[in-house]
Amino acid sequence: MNWWDRRVVPRLLEVTCGGALAEGWRATTCARAEVHGTVLEIGFGSGRNLPHYTDAVTRVLAVEPSDLAREFATERITAFGRPVELVGVDAAALALPDHSVDAAVSTWTLCTVPDWQSALTEIARVLRPGGALSFVEHTVSARPRVAAVERALQPAWGRVAGGCHLDRDVPGAVERAAYGLADRRDAGWFVSALARPA
Repeated sequence: MNWWDRRVVPRLLEVTCGGALAEGWRATTCARAEVHGTVLEIGFGSGRNLPHYTDAVTRVLAVEPSDLAREFATERITAFGRPVELVGVDAAALALPDHSVDAAVSTWTLCTVPDWQSALTEIARVLRPGGALSFVEHTVSARPRVAAVERALQPAWGRVAGGCHLDRDVPGAVERAAYGLADRRDAGWFVSALARPA
C-alpha cells in the first residue's frame, strides 16, 4: 500500500461514504434478518456499519487492511458494545475455520479487493450452512453509454480511490462464484443484494 492509499484514501472514504445516501444503503444491507450472530465484515473501514447492525448481531469479525481506518473506528467500536475483532487484512485469505460465521457483510468493498474472486470463495467457505452474504456495491451500469464512461474513468479513478473499480460487474461475479442472489435492489451504479452460496 502506497502513502496515498495509507494516509489519504481512508480520510476520503470517511467523508464520501458517510452521507445520508450511503447510510441508507448501509442500513438496508446490515439490518437484513439474515445478518445475525457472528458476522464477518469485509472492508470494515472505520466501523460505519456498526450502528446499523441489529441486536441479533453478537460479534463482528473485521477484515481491514488500513491501519488508519481501524484507528478511526475506535469510538464506534466502543459504542457498539459487543466484540469486534480484527481477523485479517485480506478477504482472499481468511484465517478462519470452515463454517465459522453466520453471515458476511460487504459495503463498497468488492469493488476494491484485488483478488475478489478468491474473496468470494473464501466467504462461501467460512459461512455456516444457510448463511448469506449481504452486500451493497458499485457495479458497472447496464446502460452501455454509462458503462463506457465508467470504463473510461477507471484508470484515473482507481489510482485516486484506492483501487476502487467502477467497471466491475459485481452481481455477475457473485453469481459466477456459485451464489444465488435474492432481495436485489438496483439503483444506477449501486446494487444491493443477499447472496447465498449454492
